Amino acid sequence: MRTWLKTVRYSPKQARFIASPFDHVFDVNEGSIRSGKTAADDARLALAYLQSPEPLHLVSAYNQEMAYNLFIEGDGMGLAYIFDGNSHLRRDRGGDHLELDLPNGKKKVYFKGGGKSNSANAIRGLSLGTVAYSEINLLNEEFIRESFRRTQKSDLRYHLADLNPPAPQDPIIKLFDEYNANWLHWTMKDNPVMTPAKLASAESEMRSSLYRYKRDWLGLRVMPQGAIYEMFEQESMTNLTLIGKPVEMYFSGDAGQNDATTMSCNIVTSVRKADGHHKFVLNRVANYYHSGSDDAEHAPKAMSTYASELKRFINWCVNTYQLHYSYVFVDPAALSLRQELIKIGIQTGKADNNGHDHVGSAKGIEVGIERLQSLMSDGQFVLVETPKSGLLNMSYDHLNFLKELGMYVRDETTGKPVDANNHAMDECRYAANYFTKKYKGGY
Repeated sequence: MRTWLKTVRYSPKQARFIASPFDHVFDVNEGSIRSGKTAADDARLALAYLQSPEPLHLVSAYNQEMAYNLFIEGDGMGLAYIFDGNSHLRRDRGGDHLELDLPNGKKKVYFKGGGKSNSANAIRGLSLGTVAYSEINLLNEEFIRESFRRTQKSDLRYHLADLNPPAPQDPIIKLFDEYNANWLHWTMKDNPVMTPAKLASAESEMRSSLYRYKRDWLGLRVMPQGAIYEMFEQESMTNLTLIGKPVEMYFSGDAGQNDATTMSCNIVTSVRKADGHHKFVLNRVANYYHSGSDDAEHAPKAMSTYASELKRFINWCVNTYQLHYSYVFVDPAALSLRQELIKIGIQTGKADNNGHDHVGSAKGIEVGIERLQSLMSDGQFVLVETPKSGLLNMSYDHLNFLKELGMYVRDETTGKPVDANNHAMDECRYAANYFTKKYKGGY
């Protein structure tokens, strides 16, 4: 594929990293968002493939769509563009891959998701030369370990990971030590597309939160003091499939053009406990998420387009889970989206956004936050792993929910939730409000 970029340039740090010798097994690029890590990764991998005698290689991310977008496309700087004229998308028994015609032989670069509990099964039996991981801290640990086992026989054994700074106690740090990672730190100043004006704007925006400033600007590992849903534990609160008898399916959404538009599919199940009694559980099974402010690839869409894509999402959930839905709740402030959905036959209700709630000492959204916290603590909220959507470049998994969950914190000064990284958090709160009132007695 021919890139649309008129010029391709790298910063001094990117250039040094790309050209550094392959004299160690594991490179880790860690640092702030928009720091140019991915562009450097793609160019570094291209050099690895040109030197590796092995025919099979792997790039991975939380899901396959992200692996393709980050490593194969790469905003015009990915592998398909680097090897323009010598690369072809193919599929074989090993899965989807980019086939490269190189002077040292044909190479197959498989792109796969590694975020699910059974993701390791997709790479068992492969003999790989190199492996790359985007946001490695979001990937399943067994998938990572299996990928290291898959390269044991490689004559040029190489692994490359990137990530935004994790919490200081994140288990991924121990894994870095175990595999003797060569660690490199990055900030926005290492990205050549970040002009002085863009850097100044980004720094000013992030100074509003000390946590965001340290993590996203300075690229430091910071414990998110005041993390609102710190009781959520991903491994123990994620199920491979629905558990219990389905009782109801409903949708909850939040919308914006410059912010994210997100809708979750929620299934209530009745689960038999060890004592013979039953409890109701709120299962978050799928998520449509699109942000109109992240980057050029995710440009804002018209509300009519969002409505059409959400209708497709709703129908996909109905067909996938073989359940009829009861309600489609949408934030009352998102009037234009509600109107567009009604135009195409999706009746909507106003989500309970806690606008007038006052329970005990809690007011407004704090009531909804306490409800969702209670569901998490009581074992009545779980994620259920989402099957592939079957749609091109569209995944309905929990990636964006998990990202927001880790960054949804309280302001150090006011104690109130920071009004950022909260789009999926809001619609999840709406879902918890409905569940609590109907299945937990309300309060």
